[in-house]
Amino acid sequence: MTSLTDSLSNPVADASTPSGAARTHERFALGLPPRPALLSRRAWLALVALCIAIGIGVPLAALVAPESSAFHLSAYAMTLAGKLMCYAIAALALDLVWGYCGILSLGHGLFFALGGYAIGMYLMREIGRDGKYGSDLPDFMVFLDWHQLPWYWSGTQHLGWALALVVLVPAVLAWVFGFFTFRSRVKGVYLSIITQALTFAAMLLFYRNETGFGGNNGFTDFKRIAGFPITSPGTRTVLLLLTFATLVLAFIAARAIVTSKLGRVVTAVRDGEARLMFLGYSPLAYKLFVWTVSAVLCGIAGALYVPQVGIINPGEMSPGNSIEMAIWVAVGGRGTLIGPIVGAFAVNGAKSLFTAYFAEYWLFFLGLIFVLVPLLLPRGIVGVVESALAKGKRR
Repeated sequence: MTSLTDSLSNPVADASTPSGAARTHERFALGLPPRPALLSRRAWLALVALCIAIGIGVPLAALVAPESSAFHLSAYAMTLAGKLMCYAIAALALDLVWGYCGILSLGHGLFFALGGYAIGMYLMREIGRDGKYGSDLPDFMVFLDWHQLPWYWSGTQHLGWALALVVLVPAVLAWVFGFFTFRSRVKGVYLSIITQALTFAAMLLFYRNETGFGGNNGFTDFKRIAGFPITSPGTRTVLLLLTFATLVLAFIAARAIVTSKLGRVVTAVRDGEARLMFLGYSPLAYKLFVWTVSAVLCGIAGALYVPQVGIINPGEMSPGNSIEMAIWVAVGGRGTLIGPIVGAFAVNGAKSLFTAYFAEYWLFFLGLIFVLVPLLLPRGIVGVVESALAKGKRR
């Protein structure tokens, strides 16, 4: 008990410390085995610099390179890259609550979709009279014989308000849901089932035409964003760079959280919530904070996803999408931050390959991953790399 108290009150040593003794002590106090450093501080900085150079340089080179150049990126390639990075942000968000707080959410697809719908409302308003019916109302509202916008569409013609909704809607829903479930001490598989039920109920609600969100078709046929043509190469490049920057900032923010005292308390919630309560901490507040931050990150990922893909519909809320997010985290390695990013790229890269050549077998392949990863890769890809590096150092 004393060790746990010390580990929560003493700051973790910086990653640059030669021995990493403080970090090892903290993991031992929480009942975790020592984790070997995946890379040294200098190697991490070099890797980050390389990723930033590639993330910024490749889209800019593609923008100015002619179509015959090897540096040219097709619209499909840029859209795919943007999608993968959006998925990586969502996986990173899920890792905060699952990998560090021990809450397996099977409903994070809902927060992702809500962020997409929030920006989608703005994009639909940007169409204006360029739509099929030449009306100020979105085409689906004209088709349904609506004569005015619902009250909750007010202000969505302004990008600033739409961006506020991207943050506020997932945050408020997550806080309200989390407050009642965490206060009731719902845990484990029961909490996972409730999160899945929530996203399923929301999906059914958004499928209804009378809710004012486009029903089965959702929002599509976008024309402009911030006054610029949404399909132009310049706009695609800016969106891709913005997505990359958001991924980097999200990773930095998540790492700052998990390496702080707050992060150590959250980890203690995962490993011994009862002991933490005996020490005078309130797990509810810490769980609520991480849960809400995770939902907001998912909403931002969804908002970046929609302009690049060009559509948002209730299918994004399907429980299957939320389960896929959990698979990304498990494949990459939960509780590592970098692992979910790797997992999101690996699984969705494989999905793009399989759906292009073996579309009818993709779901079987996904199910196989879901079964084999816990058996063969319990710590994910990053865990395998860490173990290999540790063995190499011992030799």
